[in-house]
Amino acid sequence: MNEPKPSKKYKAKPTPGADQKPVGKPVDPESGESGQRIAKLLARAGVASRREIERMIEAGRIELNGSPVEHPSLKLKNLTGITVDGNPVQEPAPAKLFLFHKPNGYLTAERDFSGRKTIYDVLPDDMERVMPIGRLDLNTEGLLLMTTDGEFKRQMELPKNGIERTYRARTFGDITQNQLEELYKGITVDGMRYAPITANLERSTGRNQWIEITLTEGKNREVRKVLEHFGLKTSRLIRTRYGPFILDDLPKGEIAPVRRHDLVKFRKSLD
Repeated sequence: MNEPKPSKKYKAKPTPGADQKPVGKPVDPESGESGQRIAKLLARAGVASRREIERMIEAGRIELNGSPVEHPSLKLKNLTGITVDGNPVQEPAPAKLFLFHKPNGYLTAERDFSGRKTIYDVLPDDMERVMPIGRLDLNTEGLLLMTTDGEFKRQMELPKNGIERTYRARTFGDITQNQLEELYKGITVDGMRYAPITANLERSTGRNQWIEITLTEGKNREVRKVLEHFGLKTSRLIRTRYGPFILDDLPKGEIAPVRRHDLVKFRKSLD
């Protein structure tokens, strides 16, 4: 793998001064109620996730015709006149999806103020703006989907859509397949309820084993916490699949595009 590359930074603008008139909650006069919320439009354009856009609006980084936007609920028909950090925003292009093999030891974040490495240190310098779909913990490796479309990102992450994720976990401890089958009906760990999980004991050598786990929620550290519930210590965790998209033999640190035909087909299956 090549040496990590510098992360891409986004410089915040100062909070708007008194001489700037904020654009408030009412809809744009030319858009009418038929428009869409600015946060949704900007997410679709690949600027950032809706949550991040809300923070950008708070920081005064997003303007409409030179005036700071005050609320993410502002409705617009299009992005004409919208700038982010003074730069005009293009209308959204068709969504793109990429498979990224996240290495161990990198944060799934745009930047880390403590100086830790992020996935953007690994991505190519000339890579277009992409956002991760879901997250992988610092010490979890494997398949991380990246997209240019914030709305598609949100759609993929919603628990109600029940999109399966598959992991392989190398663990240490004592476990049987019968114990793992307790997960089929869902389980509560430390007051947290987890939806049904499929777990299969692949192979074991002494007290070391590989377990394949498929789930649909992807809560924070879900796999590790569920395995800890059985007294298992996870030494390696690899995501191998997200929906129909698989890691296969993609090298660590590499990113590859998903064919548009396959992406369109999958998105239709979500409707």
